[in-house]
Amino acid sequence: MTDRPKVLVMAEAANPEWVSVPLVGWSMAQALREVADVHLVTQIRNREAILRAGLVEGRDFTAIDSEAFAEPLWKLGTKLAGGSGQGWTIQQAVATLAYPYFERLVWKRFGAAIRAGEYDIVHRVTPLSPIQQSPIAAKCRRAGVPFVVGPINGGVPWPKGFEAEMRNERERLSKLRSLYKLLPGRGATLRNASAILVGGRFTEREMPDRVRDKVIYIPENAIDPARFWRQAVPAEPGKLRACFIGRLVPLKGVDMLLEAAAPLLSDGQLHLDIIGDGPMMGPLTAQADALGLGDSVTFHGWVAHEDIQDILAQSQLLAFPSIREFGGGVVLEAMALGLAPMVMDYAGPAELVGENAGYLIPMTDRAGVVAALRTTLAHCTANTEEVAAVGARAKARIDGLFTWSAKARQIAEVYDWLRHPGRPKPGFAF
Repeated sequence: MTDRPKVLVMAEAANPEWVSVPLVGWSMAQALREVADVHLVTQIRNREAILRAGLVEGRDFTAIDSEAFAEPLWKLGTKLAGGSGQGWTIQQAVATLAYPYFERLVWKRFGAAIRAGEYDIVHRVTPLSPIQQSPIAAKCRRAGVPFVVGPINGGVPWPKGFEAEMRNERERLSKLRSLYKLLPGRGATLRNASAILVGGRFTEREMPDRVRDKVIYIPENAIDPARFWRQAVPAEPGKLRACFIGRLVPLKGVDMLLEAAAPLLSDGQLHLDIIGDGPMMGPLTAQADALGLGDSVTFHGWVAHEDIQDILAQSQLLAFPSIREFGGGVVLEAMALGLAPMVMDYAGPAELVGENAGYLIPMTDRAGVVAALRTTLAHCTANTEEVAAVGARAKARIDGLFTWSAKARQIAEVYDWLRHPGRPKPGFAF
């Protein structure tokens, strides 16, 4: 690009001190500053953390106070879901009601500037949900300013054979999720957007035929090499170390991992570090005790994000049997350190790992998954040199495709395409 576009980045969730979606929003907005003149618009709950990160309010970012709607609806969603960290579909459905008010306030603050051509592009980075409408899309179209949405990701169906986990996650509403296609706001958003970035192949397949000419596949997650710079230590002779990271909830499959790994853990061929906390902590520690695993399993509990790599780097294998994952940021973080990832061959994590940079576990039923995990773990403990080679390929994949700088360059090509009609639509091989 010969000139830098002026981009208004809307990231309702963007926070350098949090994880998951807020960290994606923050990291994406910051990375885009490498290729564009960015002004970030975010929700006021992120203001103090962004100020601590060194941005100047008014010049670099604007915080929008939409708490009049956002806070009570967040509380309602949490109550309906049965507590924080559960009922993701319910919480997203309630959030869908709150978000348009945020955009209404954004347009009130920036509408005149957008109409006056002060921004070349308006880009909604978060929410990541594919069901979330953006009323600003139509207003940008009328103003002649390209509107970019995404990467959006989600809506992956629960796999068959795991109905009990779905009930335990309070996810019965997910059976009705496909009804989001009927929402008029969703259709208008896709119709008025100039580019639709999708973070997963399932979401890509869900796009209507009428908008496929502007759909571009770019996974939403990436890593910051400054946060994840350590390298995995080699395996000790005759012993492999594996690590799990994530919320301890039913869908993460840690109970299946413990069951599968028990023989290897018991005879000292494997050590397992479990990083995370949640409602399954008690049942999982009881399961480990019942299996007689003793010191071969370490439950670390909650660990600050900046300290996770210190534990990860002691392992050679990421054991991540989550059965329903849209993205999989922790998979990229482990790969960045040179760990070989072992993930379910289903949705986000499998797409991030690719064909030669990890171990894919077939998605069958619970018994089949446990058996496949056990077989793969046994293979890895017997072939630690192979695991190291897979980990090296995983790191190379991250370095080439999944840093935030790489993500910014990919999106810069999208911006360039929008600003120069007639050029071919960009496409990326992941």
